[in-house]
Amino acid sequence: MGPTWTKEHLDFILVPAGLLVMVGYHMFHLHRCINRAETTVVGYENHNRRLWVSRLLEVEVKDRNQALTVTGNYLFAAMSLASIALVLCSLLVAWIGNSYNNEPVAARVYGNMSPTIVYTKYLAILTSFVIAFVCFVHAATSFLHAGFLISLPNCVMLAGNVENAVITGCNFWVVGLRSLYLATNLMLWIFGPIPMFLSSVITVMLLQFLDRNTCPLPQYARPLSCDPYKKIDDH
Repeated sequence: MGPTWTKEHLDFILVPAGLLVMVGYHMFHLHRCINRAETTVVGYENHNRRLWVSRLLEVEVKDRNQALTVTGNYLFAAMSLASIALVLCSLLVAWIGNSYNNEPVAARVYGNMSPTIVYTKYLAILTSFVIAFVCFVHAATSFLHAGFLISLPNCVMLAGNVENAVITGCNFWVVGLRSLYLATNLMLWIFGPIPMFLSSVITVMLLQFLDRNTCPLPQYARPLSCDPYKKIDDH
């Protein structure tokens, strides 16, 4: 006779399946962002950011206060999310540990409760929040650098320099958010592999709808007067 099926086996099937759904979707989304960026929200927003930078550098430094406000808002939001991720990293250890030491709570979890699986849950959740924290810190650093370049006086600035700083910060922002989504799914693993798998499938269904762009890329008219010493990168 073969091995008897138990509820502990669900963790070895549903959890890898949920992670495969999440990773597979994001690999597909990354492929679209690289090869067909206009069909994604990320590509649409980056297109508008490139145009924003190219128009921004056509005005004098003293008239760029509004642009500094924009980058400042991004900087504040990134630092806020980084702080939240760091706080959650600290709270999760104590909260999850107390939950698993509580026998009635452990008895209600339909899944594997072995010490190895419990440790894996700790490590997976904390890793996701640490990745999110690192990404948000790098995003804040990029936005801070973009603000520095925008406010640089008496200098002919290449649009590509500011553009790279802004888009790099936004890309780290996106990766940080996706890490939080993954951490949310892994937190549901605390209550068993079934909630984790269902959450992964629902998250991918929502992201597939939210990441898709059906609007044509806008083309803004360039002013007639333009400083010839500023090189604009429109690719």
